[in-house]
Amino acid sequence: MRAKLISTLILAIGLVTAPPAHAEDVVTIAVGDRPAAVAVNSVTGAVYVAGSSSITVVAGNLVIATVDVGGPLSDIAVNERTGRVYAANAGAGTVTVLDGDSNAVLGVIAAGPGTSTLDVDENSNTIYASGGPAGDVALLDGVSDTLRETLSGPAGPLIGVRVDAGRRVAYFTGDRSKTVEVLDTVGKTFVGAAPVGNAPAGLDLHEASNTLYVANSGIHHMSVVDGATRTEKAKVLLRSAASSVAVHQAGDIVYTNGGPNGLIRIDGRKNEVTGELSLGTNAGDVAVDQRTRIVYVADPQRDSLLAITGF
Repeated sequence: MRAKLISTLILAIGLVTAPPAHAEDVVTIAVGDRPAAVAVNSVTGAVYVAGSSSITVVAGNLVIATVDVGGPLSDIAVNERTGRVYAANAGAGTVTVLDGDSNAVLGVIAAGPGTSTLDVDENSNTIYASGGPAGDVALLDGVSDTLRETLSGPAGPLIGVRVDAGRRVAYFTGDRSKTVEVLDTVGKTFVGAAPVGNAPAGLDLHEASNTLYVANSGIHHMSVVDGATRTEKAKVLLRSAASSVAVHQAGDIVYTNGGPNGLIRIDGRKNEVTGELSLGTNAGDVAVDQRTRIVYVADPQRDSLLAITGF
């Protein structure tokens, strides 16, 4: 009777074990000390890893360059149109600009205290940087590599950012407010907020369906937000709290580090977990190559990048 009751309670709160899954190939790539963030240029296939004091450049599962830029770095983003790479240093309040062709440092932009998270609007060649204690958002010019202006945030630090260039909005996760804050990138004002789970962190967007996936680092579920109505339309229960999420656009497949020992795969059409890949480690930041569907996962515990094919 006791076992049956426990089983019933587990089902009631949704803590059902994700179905185990396999990958065709998992390659471990040594990338240096404490990799914190990963970005992929799906046009060139290059992968950029932000570490404690350097950017590691990976191509074909081989390290082709290590660029010392100081640190520690907290986030990294790439403009696939220009090839430029941007890395945030929260301690210094700066963003380092890297030429993706030569891997040379082009400049360092003073973005504001605590700048820790980045995304790029490729249509306007604008980089959105945030993370400071006041919740301000720095707009960086991708041509001149300078600070264009700083916008006042709604309240408190903003943890993650995802720009929707086509709809001219940018989404920010507000850790204290438990919301996704919506910035009108044309009017340059915050125009709304969607309540989500505890301690929202990383987020990504399925562009065709205008659906946001928000990793709540303080609770065992992912929030699914309708970008049109700015409401949470579903919750995807996970086996552990997640901090990072990446969407494969063509397949509408969502990947997150919400597994206690690896990676979770979610069907974005049904908002259902379809597999858990054991990696033997607590996965860090997650990114996906839109062309090849290779998933890249930072492994800070082993100073590595995992390249996962066929998951």
